[in-house]
Amino acid sequence: MGLKIIISALCIAGAALGFLLTISRGAKRTAGMVLLVLAALSFFLISPSIRQVDTGEIAVVKVLGKAKDVRTAGTYFNFWLTDTYAYYDAKVQNVDILTQAYSSDAQTMDVMMTLQYQIMPEKVVEIANQYGSLDMLQSRIQSIAVEKAKATLSEHTAMNIISNRAAMSPAVETAIKNAIDSSFYVNVSTVVLTDIDFSDAFEAAVEDKMIAEQQLLKAQYDNQTKVAQAQAEAEARLIEARTNAETRTILAQAEANANKLLDESLTENVMQLRYFEKWDGELPNVIAGENASMLLPASFN
Repeated sequence: MGLKIIISALCIAGAALGFLLTISRGAKRTAGMVLLVLAALSFFLISPSIRQVDTGEIAVVKVLGKAKDVRTAGTYFNFWLTDTYAYYDAKVQNVDILTQAYSSDAQTMDVMMTLQYQIMPEKVVEIANQYGSLDMLQSRIQSIAVEKAKATLSEHTAMNIISNRAAMSPAVETAIKNAIDSSFYVNVSTVVLTDIDFSDAFEAAVEDKMIAEQQLLKAQYDNQTKVAQAQAEAEARLIEARTNAETRTILAQAEANANKLLDESLTENVMQLRYFEKWDGELPNVIAGENASMLLPASFN
């Protein structure tokens, strides 16, 4: 636009100078009129023919309405009466889409997604000839994106969509990228599902179901815990009983072994020794029977 402004300023200055000369006499007046005419022609013919394409834009040059050439960033001269410029944004385009879809079990949902695409610079003439403008192309892209998103989500139940939200976005992106291929003269870079919103009634039903499932799981866990505790207590009592029985068996066996050893050690001499250990030195008052001598040591017989 700088060059165009400069040329316009020069034309205006030339026209002003020509006007001043026309009020003079003689040759100056003629020169002034010529200069005024040239300045006017330059202003109305040359200045509008100077075109500028900014960075991030691509221009299609149409000669008498037909796309002929492409202009990238820079300044150009095309005669404005025959040549027109159609400008296209070559930067990445961001499209926000809101639509309504249905799950396979007929649950409605509001779907929000973001789609990013960029036109192919080398195909801008084809875009101009086939779609006329970037808005028309974007409208077509948006329609296909909505169609493919609905078709993909309709393959899943509502509960499956809720429990696998993270997997839905890649599935929708793949379907849209496969549909919007190079025949649309664009490159789709990203498709993201930003939100999937079911009806309030369905969301409440899902929440109630999840709460019920959690309560059931808790009850099952508590029951399993009680059973495990009861089993542990029963096993502990069984181990204790076995231990007590084994202890009693060991003690009885030890006592039996001790008695056996004691019986084996009770000889006549030992019994006499124990008798004298407990005897107080007094003889019994009554000794009767033929075997009375057995109550006294042999030395007394």
